[in-house]
Amino acid sequence: MTDQAVDTDGVRLSPDPSEDGPFLGRTRELKELRADIERAGLDTLAGKKPPRARVLLIAGRSGSGRTALAEELVRQVADRYPDGVLRARLSEPDGTAVPVERAARELLAALSLPAPAGADEDDLTAALRDALAGRRALLLLDDATGAEQVDALLPDAPESLAVAVSSGPLTGIPDVRPCTLGGLDTKSALELLTRLTGSVRITVDPRAAEGLVEICQGQPAVLLLAGGWLAAHPKAAVADLAKQLHTDGEGAPLDRLFRLVHAGLPAPAARILRLLWLAPAGLVDPHTASALAGCSVGAAHTTLDDLTALGLLRAVDAPLPQYEVPGCLHPLLRAAAQTHERPAELQLARARMLERTVRLLQSCRAAAETDDPQIRERAQGMPRALRFAGPGAAADWLRARRPALLAAARLAVADGELDTLARRLMSQLVRAMVAHFGTQAAAPDLYGVHRLVLDVAERRGLPREKAAALLNLADVDARTGRTAEALVRYRAALDAGREANDPYATGRAMESVGGAHLELGDYDRAADWFGRALAQRLARDEQGDAARLYGRIAAAHTYAGRYGEATRNWRAALAGYRRSGDVAAHARALSELARVQEYAGRPEESLRTCQEAVEWARRAEEERLQAALQLRLADTLERLGDPVAARPHRAAAEGILGQEGLKPSTDACEIRSTSAED
Repeated sequence: MTDQAVDTDGVRLSPDPSEDGPFLGRTRELKELRADIERAGLDTLAGKKPPRARVLLIAGRSGSGRTALAEELVRQVADRYPDGVLRARLSEPDGTAVPVERAARELLAALSLPAPAGADEDDLTAALRDALAGRRALLLLDDATGAEQVDALLPDAPESLAVAVSSGPLTGIPDVRPCTLGGLDTKSALELLTRLTGSVRITVDPRAAEGLVEICQGQPAVLLLAGGWLAAHPKAAVADLAKQLHTDGEGAPLDRLFRLVHAGLPAPAARILRLLWLAPAGLVDPHTASALAGCSVGAAHTTLDDLTALGLLRAVDAPLPQYEVPGCLHPLLRAAAQTHERPAELQLARARMLERTVRLLQSCRAAAETDDPQIRERAQGMPRALRFAGPGAAADWLRARRPALLAAARLAVADGELDTLARRLMSQLVRAMVAHFGTQAAAPDLYGVHRLVLDVAERRGLPREKAAALLNLADVDARTGRTAEALVRYRAALDAGREANDPYATGRAMESVGGAHLELGDYDRAADWFGRALAQRLARDEQGDAARLYGRIAAAHTYAGRYGEATRNWRAALAGYRRSGDVAAHARALSELARVQEYAGRPEESLRTCQEAVEWARRAEEERLQAALQLRLADTLERLGDPVAARPHRAAAEGILGQEGLKPSTDACEIRSTSAED
């Protein structure tokens, strides 16, 4: 029996994960677990309705086959839960707990539900509970490190079931049904060995085979290594392996067998195996192994396949070659690496891996940005092994390696000695994700990356990078409705930009502070901050940005009902756009000026400005804006009592929208309050 290979930093929504061959053993445990599902809970016995999903616990050491048992239970009962099966891994390969926020976000993604970037743990778990309320779903929470993780993810749905896998009890969760695993029974253990080695060596010496099972204590992970070793040594008898393990009586069976397998590997393969301890999230592909060991990609791929055959790795079901380091082997690989490799060599291997990741991300981004000749030329100069066949192949790689790439960024920042590489990695990761998935779709991942950038910038005293990270984080906060939090970060970015003497960061921060105040309804402060940003742009003779800021000041005055000030600033914006030759922006500014004139009670003036805006929109080939302006002309004429003149404008708008399948432009500001001033 083998643990089901799962994504070590994510979830899957699947009714029946594939397994290699039939499930072995654990008949009694499965029977008890299925009976526990049917058994009435404490709340039911007390005459109360259960408030939450029932929890079954499968407890055992890593390598005991606990995940495989959980997967088999899920396979057997999945048809009772029509709303599907959700899976989440709650710890990293080194045993570090996965933050509940990340697990909840991945579960929401598996449900195809939005998880706003930057949302905290409470918001995400509440959204998850809301999503699962009233559903009949099955959750598999693998490798939980404590009751707090499981408790936070439990749905308020009595008809749902949560199967938790852990090394110990989940104290604090009421009415948990525990199932503690030992070793496999002898018959199942022998069948597993037979599957791996063939039947001859098992049947010719059944006593030696039973002795080997006893030495392995029936632990599936140990039996897998034993079977892999025997398969790789076809002339060795089962008794030979049992004797070697018996002679080396130091340590647990897994330790002894790992030492034997490791010692028998060729030196290059043994070194690759040890260095896989450094693989982010325990996920390895040929490029990762190649970079860690400093060998070719082809040689690394062959070695990974050989290590998989020996039971040292598990192949991941993915569109590209990818492998997982079993959690039970992670501490053994770490100990072996620290014994056989000098600290400087380990640091160099980690640096090579991060450098390779940076170059792959550059190539991945270049595959999507084929219109940029410089990027295309740079991609052509890369080695063939680092190039992607096309945008689709690059996107598949980025999607498949996403957990490992995000883990690599976290590990690089946590290392503290590779901050330059960490900054390059995060920069390329952001650009690649935006190029392939778009800013909006990638925002949840990018928010975490920007926080890592901020950590490095603060640690290294880099005010320019700190300002950039704060601006990026604040932008996401602002887009997701956390305007007050965004305002705090924009002000901090302004301080960092001033410290770095970075005019772009300071100007951008001042404008963003104004935008936050505008969103909060403080129009006076908004106009003041836009004015400060405008003064800087004018001092630097940045006419295009200055025109845009005149428009933002005008919008703040419009919201406040100060139509005279709004009109003056829109006219200043128009002058700037005219000088810069921005026809589309000129058309939009005329549209907004016409709107302000209408609000100010000057419909005839608004009508003339709107007609001028239509002409400019036509020159700019802005069809949505043309349609919106034609509709506004029709509305204005009807209010002026001339419905006959309004009809051709409405017909023109409908013709544009019908011909192009468009909707009217909604870029204009909405008036939230009015005032008797001006």
